[in-house]
Amino acid sequence: MKKVDINLIRILDRVQEGHALSKADAIALLNFAPTSVEAGVMRGVADALARQRFGNEAIIFGQVGVEIAACPAKCKFCSFGEGHTQFKPSKMTPEEIMDAADRFTSSGDLYAFLLMTMHTFDFDALLDIVQRVRTRVPKRQQIVVNIGDIDRAQTEALRQVGVNGAYHVCRLREGTDTTLAPEDRKRTIRAIKEAGLDWYNCCEPIGPEHTAQELVDQIFLGMEYGCFQHAAMRRVWMPSSPLANYGQITELRLAQVTAVVALASLGCPDTMSVGVHEPNLIGLTSGANVVYAETGANPRDTEEETSTHRGRDIRACKTMLYEAGFEHLLVAPKERRPLGNAYRE
Repeated sequence: MKKVDINLIRILDRVQEGHALSKADAIALLNFAPTSVEAGVMRGVADALARQRFGNEAIIFGQVGVEIAACPAKCKFCSFGEGHTQFKPSKMTPEEIMDAADRFTSSGDLYAFLLMTMHTFDFDALLDIVQRVRTRVPKRQQIVVNIGDIDRAQTEALRQVGVNGAYHVCRLREGTDTTLAPEDRKRTIRAIKEAGLDWYNCCEPIGPEHTAQELVDQIFLGMEYGCFQHAAMRRVWMPSSPLANYGQITELRLAQVTAVVALASLGCPDTMSVGVHEPNLIGLTSGANVVYAETGANPRDTEEETSTHRGRDIRACKTMLYEAGFEHLLVAPKERRPLGNAYRE
């Protein structure tokens, strides 16, 4: 067996000494084969450094996809894209959304309740829903939105009704695999930050065709704008997708990208957590500490109700985090509780 690549040792030594990961070094890390000893070493170092940074705390989010429609963004990786979606339009009622909020928050284990709309959506209706949710959930509960492009006045309006953060990404091959303009996506990110909302970012949706350079450019956008949460997400293979012929990366490759995200994020003091989507144990032992429970619509699913298919509930999320070795759950910005033994609860 050959010795571990000396360049890998140099890169990881520098990171452990407190130096920020460079783009060139990140590309080098991603160019190792996922099955190589080098990839295994970098995942181990990323996991150790992330656990030290976050105090071996994990975080659970509860996401509700509130509507389904043929989306004019025509994202080639999304099950809702106009021209290839198999779904009929549907929308959750306010009562159904409140019921979902009750289910997700009743255990007290949730950090944030996340509302996800389509790219085009009724902004006033969203404000109304947020106001209802805010009066329904515990005061400490974070509320996050995953919505289309909006302006500075709208991000301020969201903050005023009780939204704490927003997930918004200038995705891989934005403008090529979508009809959306990268600058519009970045403008929304700036508006989120200017309103004082937490910005949730992700390197996504990763497919086998994406180069290390593409991944690194997208990852480092999170550091440039200062993301509150960074993550890595693989594109889920769907037979109806225009990108279906490319296939899907393995969880092992996703974990390698997650490790690079975690290492690169060490240079960003704004980053408070690292996610891997969809959640898996390899990613949660490669630098990630976030799991999402999901219900309602899901752009990575072929079923209308994801909780009966791909989506996990809170208990399943806690079990996965327990298996990954986490000791505490962060349930509010300054409040944590012991994770405990998930099998005894």
